[in-house]
Amino acid sequence: MTAILVHGVPETAALWDDLRAQLPDVDTVALGLPGFGTPLPDGFEPTKEGYLEWLVGELEAREEPVDLVGHDWGAILVTRLAFSRPDLIRTWVTDAIAIFDSSARWHDLAQVWQTPGAGEEFMANLEAQTPQERAPLLVGAGMPEAYAAKAAAAIDPTMNRAILRLYRSATDVHGDWGFDLGRTQSPGLALLASEDPFSARDLSARVAERLGLEVRVLEGLGHWWAVQDPARGAAALRDFWGSAGRG
Repeated sequence: MTAILVHGVPETAALWDDLRAQLPDVDTVALGLPGFGTPLPDGFEPTKEGYLEWLVGELEAREEPVDLVGHDWGAILVTRLAFSRPDLIRTWVTDAIAIFDSSARWHDLAQVWQTPGAGEEFMANLEAQTPQERAPLLVGAGMPEAYAAKAAAAIDPTMNRAILRLYRSATDVHGDWGFDLGRTQSPGLALLASEDPFSARDLSARVAERLGLEVRVLEGLGHWWAVQDPARGAAALRDFWGSAGRG
């Protein structure tokens, strides 16, 4: 089996390093979103549609359907792909589905990024800081300290511009991508971290039921569960893959 892992914002593919180490017998590939520790290809539009098209292309290049795992924005992309191109996947895992509910609202920082002027000011202030100065901001949002240092060092103008474009293309995820989602064709899992401040648990559970997803709650873990407890995260994936007959 091949498991494709897709990170979120403001992260790079290094998010998955510790979790991948817990899956030595699984062929895992951690994709880096364009602009997030990787260059932006010529002509690439860092919008939600642009990133979805990019992810589709990555999977189309593979010989067989994959087991797809997404975190944060990666999870949003994975969710939409599971319905728009189910032929490309065997199973899928998401940890960010609340935003697909009609009553969902973006968190406060996302709304800053979506606001012209305010978003640019925020990013300018961020770029003026050293990685050592940025790291405590990420830790304050719940990111584990060891990974926060890596994430802070990866923040650059390319990533920041991509973040602004991405969030401004996604002011209404439900209206654009979620209103027509029914029950999934491929086995799907919603991982709900009990201490995640960026995803409303009640909305996540409601969307999971609507989409026909298996639900597993990661008690005591937050938004960055894959870094906080990679062994437990890997075990949850193994259990799901096994129950779906993909182990």
